[in-house]
Amino acid sequence: MNIGKLCMVGSGSGNSGVSSLNAAFKANYPVGFSDFSGLINGVLESLDFQGSFGYFEQVSILGIPHFGEYKYKLVDKETVDVGFSGTYDSVGERENLPIESVDRSMCLIEMYRHTRILELEYGSDCSGDNGGKCNPLSGSSGVLPKIMTIQGIRCDHERGREARVLIGFSDSAAVNVYGPYVSERVFDPYTTLIGEGVWDEKRNRLFVVACRVLNFNDSSANATVGDCSIQLTLRFPRTLTIRDQSVVVGQIYSNKTVNDRSYFPGIGFHGSEFRIRRLPGLSYEYTMLDKVHKSCAEKKSMKGKGKTYPHGYSSDMRFDMLVRNGKGHIAQGFSTPLFVGYQLFEPYPMTNNYSGHLNISYKMVFTGMLPSNDSGTISAEGTYNDENGVLCMIGCRHLISRMGNSMKNDSTDCEILVNVQFSPLNGKGQGNIKGTIESVRKNSDPLHFEKLEISSNSIYRHQAAQSIWRMDMEITMVLISNTLACILMGLQLYHVKRHPDVLPFISFMMLLVLTLGHMIPLMLNFEALFLSNRNQQNVFLESGGWLEVNEVAVRVVKMVAFLLIFRLLQLTWSARQSDGSNKNVWISEKRVLYLSLPMYIVGGLIAWYVHHWKNTSRSPHLLQGHKVYQQHYPWTDLKSYAGLVLDGFLLPQIMFNLFLNSVENALAPLFYVGTTVIRFLPHAYDLYRAHSSAWYLDLSYLYANHTYDFYSTAWDIIIPLCGLLFAILIYLQQQFGGRCFLPKRFRGGPAYEKVPIVSNEELQEITTH
Repeated sequence: MNIGKLCMVGSGSGNSGVSSLNAAFKANYPVGFSDFSGLINGVLESLDFQGSFGYFEQVSILGIPHFGEYKYKLVDKETVDVGFSGTYDSVGERENLPIESVDRSMCLIEMYRHTRILELEYGSDCSGDNGGKCNPLSGSSGVLPKIMTIQGIRCDHERGREARVLIGFSDSAAVNVYGPYVSERVFDPYTTLIGEGVWDEKRNRLFVVACRVLNFNDSSANATVGDCSIQLTLRFPRTLTIRDQSVVVGQIYSNKTVNDRSYFPGIGFHGSEFRIRRLPGLSYEYTMLDKVHKSCAEKKSMKGKGKTYPHGYSSDMRFDMLVRNGKGHIAQGFSTPLFVGYQLFEPYPMTNNYSGHLNISYKMVFTGMLPSNDSGTISAEGTYNDENGVLCMIGCRHLISRMGNSMKNDSTDCEILVNVQFSPLNGKGQGNIKGTIESVRKNSDPLHFEKLEISSNSIYRHQAAQSIWRMDMEITMVLISNTLACILMGLQLYHVKRHPDVLPFISFMMLLVLTLGHMIPLMLNFEALFLSNRNQQNVFLESGGWLEVNEVAVRVVKMVAFLLIFRLLQLTWSARQSDGSNKNVWISEKRVLYLSLPMYIVGGLIAWYVHHWKNTSRSPHLLQGHKVYQQHYPWTDLKSYAGLVLDGFLLPQIMFNLFLNSVENALAPLFYVGTTVIRFLPHAYDLYRAHSSAWYLDLSYLYANHTYDFYSTAWDIIIPLCGLLFAILIYLQQQFGGRCFLPKRFRGGPAYEKVPIVSNEELQEITTH
């Protein structure tokens, strides 16, 4: 194997603000061909003077060649025919999936999607102080890796489906409701083995011989590949059961003697059952149906009385859920079918012309510690009846024994009964799914756990489609209402342009309420207009693209409305300043301020108190997880109260006219009537939406958003009636005087009306005539 040398000089910029970094890259690499021992090693050196801003310490670089010809030396057909020591068991080749099911490219490169997360299982001899002897990385530390990853980096299917692989180890993996996961792996010589693998078509297994990277501690120039004493076998079982649902199983071990320093005993591994997609040919064997028929006999006889429930083959069978025990503790979870009948659940087309009872298998995962501190996963199988929406299953949870560093699935507890009731497709209310998970063991049994309640707000497909259609319609309604607000504001500006003498008689407090109502949403960014949690809704409905398209349009229209109302506020202030002799106007405005400001403050305090009272009356445990989909924050009620103040924007003008007893047509009829209609139309729409929609979620509300006003059946009636009453009062005041609706004895003197000022010369001329 010939070695080539590479030397390059260049410059670049650094993250620390250094404008220029001058460096030289030197590397040695295989030329022509390479084998398992071929590595690319080199250094990156600074060309700047030591002590200068651009200087950095030498960086060692180590890589694996992916180009050129490669010669396999560790595995060959003879190796497969002879077999690996200790690798065979009683499972025959017919019990494993062929390579065509695992990787359609026939090249093992796509195998990574199934072997990205492999959980290691150590034996009992790896507990306590013996943990260091079981470390496949030949480390003396007692901390053992928990996760293994296998990734093909090169394949030669023309030569017997051979492949080069990297085997990486990790101490931990992040976990979510879909199982463990790791980020994209990089080549780390301390935690990675380099190997050659070959697929045995007779036994439908992958055989791998792996080597360590040695002498890397000092410098990458001395790094070599050696100690190829590690062997690995991997297979994909053809049939899953409720007790064993691993789609990838295998073993990694050392072929050295027990006394050798680098020896470690065999370590089993299995892959997550959530990687079953794209594995055609995979089957499922039901083993608990007799037990299911005995436990679910009463449930099967129930009828749905003409209601329609989700079909067993539909994606509606998959749902998020909350699981709560008797103490009120909450855990989040996710449930998905694995097989419906004998067919793999999605993404493959399914037969959907069958109705009635269906055999079905499920995987239920919790992120919390339910039903026990040792297991957050339940495998279940049973029957589903789409005539009444009842899902009844027997569940199994794996009992994991922890002995120091070792962790092994010793047995399963299959004395678990799972009952789930799906709601009708056209049912009312938010909760689509309710159910229970309970142990059928005696209370004295150590494996018994208390009854768990399941609830879910997951929506059905047709509900999601209706919500997206409604969101599109509501976006249009928001744009129309904001555009109409601009037009009405323009009409009011035109009105005061034709009648400039009415400007002082417009309530400054009313204009201030309108100005703040348009300004605050703009200051709180676009999410304040539509969403309380933008990311949450995009994940929920995946309709963020259409919202983003309309985001600019809505902001622009809202900004125009704000500028118009601000212009009216400015004109009113200027008119008040120029008309300094009119003290009654300022006195009336102060009275409006003294009366309305405390009223608004008291109303805000009441809204805060009601929010505090509602939250304290709930269970403290419930607050931790109950509002997973619709979280309720303290300022939510204050935002709603601000919307209520904006609904009554005419109230300051009514009080101003009352104190001043003015008959001026300060407000254009189209302005105050049209703005009132714009404010109460969302409430009318909310009434329609509440009675026409079978399902609702505040997060998807764009028009008549419950975050920015009070919405309920009562409020949706009270607010429009009050708005209509205020508009009628304004009309009467501008026609008959500000106190026209009071009894005559409370009306006082004649209505105040501004008259033209007559000069002395004009007065003398009138007297002469």
